[in-house]
Amino acid sequence: MEQTVKKERRVRIGITHGDMNGISYEIIIKTLQDQRLMELYTTVVYGSSKVASYHRKSLNINEFNFNLVKKADQAHPHRPNIINIHDEEVKIDLGKSTAIAGELALLSLEAACDDLMKNNIDVIVTAPINKKNIQAPGFAFAGHTEYFAQKFNADNPLMLMVNNVLRIGVVTGHIPLGKVKEALTTELILNKIQVMNQSLLRDFGIVKPRIAILALNPHASDEGLIGNEEKTIIQPAIEKAYNQNILAFGPYPADGFFGATSFKNFDGILAMYHDQGMVPFKLMSFDEGVNFTAGLPVIRTSPAHGTAYDLAGKNEASPEAFRNALYLAADIFMHRLEYDELHENQLRPAGGQNENNRS
Repeated sequence: MEQTVKKERRVRIGITHGDMNGISYEIIIKTLQDQRLMELYTTVVYGSSKVASYHRKSLNINEFNFNLVKKADQAHPHRPNIINIHDEEVKIDLGKSTAIAGELALLSLEAACDDLMKNNIDVIVTAPINKKNIQAPGFAFAGHTEYFAQKFNADNPLMLMVNNVLRIGVVTGHIPLGKVKEALTTELILNKIQVMNQSLLRDFGIVKPRIAILALNPHASDEGLIGNEEKTIIQPAIEKAYNQNILAFGPYPADGFFGATSFKNFDGILAMYHDQGMVPFKLMSFDEGVNFTAGLPVIRTSPAHGTAYDLAGKNEASPEAFRNALYLAADIFMHRLEYDELHENQLRPAGGQNENNRS
C-alpha cells in the first residue's frame, strides 16, 4: 500500500515569474497550456494575475486562464494556479530592464522560497531573471545559484547544466575569468566532485556514475609546458576522489574531449570555469537545456537561457527548456524519495525491529 501511495504522489511545483518584461510569462503559459501536465503535477506561479493577463492577451492566447489562489495549499490540482505577490497595477515595458521588474522578480523568489521552507510546495522552477535589476538588499548575488545556497545554508552548491546527453558542472561558477586560477584549489575541486557524485546517485538514480574532469590549460598543459595546475591542483583532487570510490577520471583537454565526443562515455562532466562548460553545453542545447542547482537540500531548476528581451511579446519564444526544467524538478523529487527510502531500508535492522521492540 505504501508503495502505491508514493507512485501516485503529485509533485507540487512552485514557479517564480522571473523578469516580467522578458519571455517568462510566455514560456510559463505555453508550458502550462498542456493539460497533460495538470494530470501529473500541481503547479503554482508566484507572480501577478494582471501581468499574466497582459501577456496572455499580447500573445493572443485565448483559451488559457490561471486559477487565482491566496495560498499554495489552496491550489487546484488540475489547473494552473497563480498567487499574487503584488496587487497593484504595474507598468510593463516589454524587452526592457526596469526597476519594478527586478523588485517583482525578487518578491516572487522570496514568496516561493518561503513556501518551500514551509513544505507548501515540493520544488521550485525559476523563470529567468535580469541579474542586474534584481540586485537589492535581499539579493546581492551573481545569480540564482548563489542566492539559493545562502537561503538554504548550502556550503558547496554546484551549477549543473542538464540535457538529454550532458550533465556539466562548473567548479568556479560566476566569477571573473581573471580570478579563476587563484580560486582553484585541490580541496574545492574535490568538493565539487563529491557533490556531483552524490547528485548523480541521489538525484539522477545512476548507480555507479562516471565523472570526467576537464583540464584548466590548453592540452592539459602538455606535461607542464603550458602551466602546471593539472599536476599540482587537479590531478591530486582526482586521485583523492578515486580513493573515496568515486569514479573520477582526467584531467581531459576540453577541446579534444568535446570534439571527439568523449563526453558520451561519462555521466557527469566537471569544468574548471563557467564558459568552459557553458559554451559546449549551449551549442548543443540552447533551446532545451536546464540549469539545476546540485548540492542543495531543496530542488531548484531553471531553463538554461536568459530573459530574451529581444523576443518579448513576439510569440516566438520556445517553452521547451522551461518545460524540461519542470519535468526535471519533478523527476529529481521522485528520485530522492526512492533513494532515501532505499537507504533508510538498508540501515533498518532486519525485520524492522530493534532490541527494545522485540518480545
